[in-house]
Amino acid sequence: MHDTPKSDARAAERRSGVRRAFVASLTGTALEWYDFAVYSAAAALVFGDLFFPSEDPLTGTLLAFSTYAVGYVSRPIGGFVFGRLGDVIGRKKVLIATLVLIGVATFLIGLLPAYGTIGVAAPIALVVLRFAQGVGVGGEWGGAVLLSSEFGDPRRRGFYASAAQVGPPVGNLLANGVLAALGALLSEAQFESWGWRVAFLLSGALVAFGLWIRAKLEETPVFKAMEAEQSRPEAPIREVLTTQPRALLAAILCRVGPDVLYAMFTVFVLTYATQELGMARGSALAAVLIGSSLQVFLMPLAGALSDRVNRRLLYGVSAVAAAVWPFVFFPMADGGSWLPLAAGVLVALVIHCCLYGPQAAFIAEQFSPRLRYTGSSLAYTLAGIIGGAIAPLLFTTLLSAYGSWVPLALYIALASAVSLVGVLLGRGPGAAVDEDVRLAAPKTRAATDVPLSR
Repeated sequence: MHDTPKSDARAAERRSGVRRAFVASLTGTALEWYDFAVYSAAAALVFGDLFFPSEDPLTGTLLAFSTYAVGYVSRPIGGFVFGRLGDVIGRKKVLIATLVLIGVATFLIGLLPAYGTIGVAAPIALVVLRFAQGVGVGGEWGGAVLLSSEFGDPRRRGFYASAAQVGPPVGNLLANGVLAALGALLSEAQFESWGWRVAFLLSGALVAFGLWIRAKLEETPVFKAMEAEQSRPEAPIREVLTTQPRALLAAILCRVGPDVLYAMFTVFVLTYATQELGMARGSALAAVLIGSSLQVFLMPLAGALSDRVNRRLLYGVSAVAAAVWPFVFFPMADGGSWLPLAAGVLVALVIHCCLYGPQAAFIAEQFSPRLRYTGSSLAYTLAGIIGGAIAPLLFTTLLSAYGSWVPLALYIALASAVSLVGVLLGRGPGAAVDEDVRLAAPKTRAATDVPLSR
């Protein structure tokens, strides 16, 4: 009985560490998606005139959006560099480095002189900073997933890993809130002159908070156990490619469908609603914001649900629902009324939650602990190129070429089928839980066991 106070103290310390890890993971990914949304808006509204002046405004806007694509292209570099380091030197050190890189690049964009001040150096510097953002993002996600999931009970990996998945809706809501506030407080001339810079400079506050949280964390128990066993890999990229190719392929494919679905119902749906249905942009945006707000709460619930039911089955059923829903949504929304559009977007984003919430856990558990950062980062960044990066462009091209929603729905269905193949190729949580429990069971096992569906 005399050991009870010590045991209680250790349990309280462990719970506190898990909470800090969850917040640290969410903060990093929220910053990533805050930058994503702010940059996208700035590229559409002001970057064309400020950094790519042209007699044709459309040309300037297209050039501005080309820097947006650079952020996707550079992500695999971050995945290769930081993913490898995360398995060699530790999760915490790499996550501090990626957060600093993303935050500093975003902050500097807010200070960057325009073309009229420094000439061609302005767009060059913008591209370089956008490239740096992408590299940091490429190394951030895999580590953010492991930061929260390796501190938590491995049998509740779905819930703990969902911290990284909550970041996108939080970041989107935060960015849209900041932009809406600036739009309400400033005139159009003030926004174009200096107001847009405020949105980028505010990212410094997120970085400072994230660094404060992450600096207080210890290394994850799983990585400390690998250090103690001296089982860290020397060439993790080569090992993933040669020893776990099926795991990598499964992890890449499972991401494609959710990325395309999200691109449709948070990005391209605005274009479809305004240009094809004749709705006001504010009405379409309200539908997306309502769905995104609910995702903040639904994402961790979906992750927790995947801990209590068969995770692969939940993912597979949700992929099928994602393939079917566009064929219901488009006819329902074609009347041009707001309520059917909003309901359709909401259902689509609920389906997305059931995919995206468990996704981080599913990807992480495909790889052994010693290769988990590398494998997860490679899967995330490579899938992003073939999924989310090209989806808006393909949606635009298909709608322009065929003038019908049917090719759009078929594209989403095909992407969802690709994810279903990934789920079938992947492994369930049982083996990954056994590996983590073997490494650090005394430090990660919760007081109450959670039943696991294998």
